[in-house]
Amino acid sequence: MNRHRTAWQGALPAFLLLLFLALIFLSIRQSGSQEKEMTEEIPLQPQPQVEEAPSVPRQGDSLYAGTSCWLSQCLSKQDRQMLREAFALEDEEVYSFLQGPKSWKARRPWSGSWCRFRVEGNPFGGFGCGLCCMANIYNTLSPYEVSPLDMYDYARAVSNYSPSGAVGAIDWRDMRDSLKNCGFSCKLYKKPGSFQRFKKQIAKAKSAIVLVSSYEDDAYWQDTPGHYVNIWLYREEDGTVFLAEPGDPDKNRSRIPLRYVYDALKTSNQFQYLTVKGYTEEANQWKADGISVKWKRPKG
Repeated sequence: MNRHRTAWQGALPAFLLLLFLALIFLSIRQSGSQEKEMTEEIPLQPQPQVEEAPSVPRQGDSLYAGTSCWLSQCLSKQDRQMLREAFALEDEEVYSFLQGPKSWKARRPWSGSWCRFRVEGNPFGGFGCGLCCMANIYNTLSPYEVSPLDMYDYARAVSNYSPSGAVGAIDWRDMRDSLKNCGFSCKLYKKPGSFQRFKKQIAKAKSAIVLVSSYEDDAYWQDTPGHYVNIWLYREEDGTVFLAEPGDPDKNRSRIPLRYVYDALKTSNQFQYLTVKGYTEEANQWKADGISVKWKRPKG
């Protein structure tokens, strides 16, 4: 999967650094000039002694806010939009692993030999949907690449995840704790009472893992008692999200109305979805990279 930007996008950080240094230089010169004028034109007067409150850094202070503050003040609205578009995630960059043996037998893109893995007779194709979703998030939002089976091993090491022959699916809290160890800020939610609230949460999130069930609504998923899927990139103009569907290669990597997801959320479960707000490299305690098992990497 091509994870590199175009040549001009690669040079953009250097350009921004030069712009930042130039702005600092101009600011220092301007500040010095203003101070000189004030000293010459306004005689100094004795000032009453007033006890000052402790200084608290604010987001508006440029030294506190860093480069982003300088850019927001000095770049035009059109230039800021171009920067957002240059670094925005696109559908084609999202990972979308498949869990089952039929996909691997047909060598469908995103399938892999992890489907053969079993826990006390319980096949990965029967419980690996959540682990595929977690691997999608790790690979898409971090600079590393792992397989769903790698994610299984890591979740067992850093959380209370303990699959068995009867129950193999990873639980919500184990999913959250594992992703936090991977550097992601994430939160668990119950289904809100209104679709509008759900839409706002998904629109702000980098990604989300949702639990759907055809018992709640079968407009899109049929014969599905409970299943984790991964959604990305809400699009306001048509109300759709990009779907990473580990259990169905025909539905995988399609755009569907977000309303389908909301209606099918499995309310009998303790939680219905997990949102990912961001990734921090310094907080990533794993930093694994490389898929050693056989899999069908998509072209490009």
